[in-house]
Amino acid sequence: MKKVLFIDRDGTLIIEPPIDFQVDNLEKLEYYPGVFQNLARIAKELDYSLVMVTNQDGLGTDVFPEHTFWPSHNAMIQAFKNEGIVFSEVLIDKSFDHENLPGRKPGIGMFGHYLKGDFDLANSYVIGDRITDVQLAKNLGSKAIYLNKDKNEEAVLSTTDWAEIYLMLKAEPRKIKVERSTSETKIEIEMNIDGSGKNVISTGLGFFDHMLEQISKHGNIDLFVKVNGDLHIDEHHTIEDVAITLGTAFDKVLGTKKGMERYGFLLPMDDCLAQVAIDFGGRPWLVWEASFKREKIGDVPTEMFMHFFKSFSDHAKCNLNIKAEGENEHHKIEAIFKAFAKAIKMAVQKTNNFSIPSTKGTL
Repeated sequence: MKKVLFIDRDGTLIIEPPIDFQVDNLEKLEYYPGVFQNLARIAKELDYSLVMVTNQDGLGTDVFPEHTFWPSHNAMIQAFKNEGIVFSEVLIDKSFDHENLPGRKPGIGMFGHYLKGDFDLANSYVIGDRITDVQLAKNLGSKAIYLNKDKNEEAVLSTTDWAEIYLMLKAEPRKIKVERSTSETKIEIEMNIDGSGKNVISTGLGFFDHMLEQISKHGNIDLFVKVNGDLHIDEHHTIEDVAITLGTAFDKVLGTKKGMERYGFLLPMDDCLAQVAIDFGGRPWLVWEASFKREKIGDVPTEMFMHFFKSFSDHAKCNLNIKAEGENEHHKIEAIFKAFAKAIKMAVQKTNNFSIPSTKGTL
């Protein structure tokens, strides 16, 4: 899922003249201090789409010829582009002189395709200098950054310094919440892959809970799993649907995988050796070389372990190569889950190479 920075133009990217608030020629065009170097860092290093929001076609015009921008606006767009800052879209609020129209900020009429598309609005931001920008964020289900000398309790950050905005966004953990409901199960998963291994897990299957705890603890992933499944029938639907939901959560939270390691591997445990290699490359595939002599370990059928990892691979869109050998069946599957966690931890770690980790340029 794509995260978005909806950035108000006047007062945030450029400074409004104090007398007439109209930047209607190039001589009056002044950029907000620090915006170039810090927004360039955000564009280069972080995984956000940049969207400019304005209530004017040009800089200062109150008339809307058919999508015509004033030369000063085009000069501004080019100046940002020269610094590596490319806006995926410019949203124009054409109802600025009609206060009650639903499209006017903080109304969300012109944001419809972001509400319907594959966008992570909960982890997106509106950056603006007015109270209406904070309200817009609330209406979108996003968070607000208030670029103003005043403080706003509803904004996650109130500042007049673009460097603070960059540092805050860079420190943001990768978090996601995914829910899945069918006639067989109802599952809620919240996850922070930049966490510390905190977890609260309740699937109704004690041994399965223990294995998911291994993913959290050894992957440094904060993981909260709540399941209401049809265990009166059997364990299949609960285990499968948790794997589907967990895989979906990873697929969504990793976004474009920009600046991510992508690959991870390995784990010995007593008499067992487990090897897990993972590639979050966008294509599902599972190689499974592990067999079990017991029908169940704890309250989980051993046949479900392969099914768990196959379902995860399909929905996380990753390659998984899993091999295990040893005599103790409990040790064997626990070693697999621990190795799986370590492989994920390696693969999702951030690097200082801020490109997409593929020669194709996309994953």
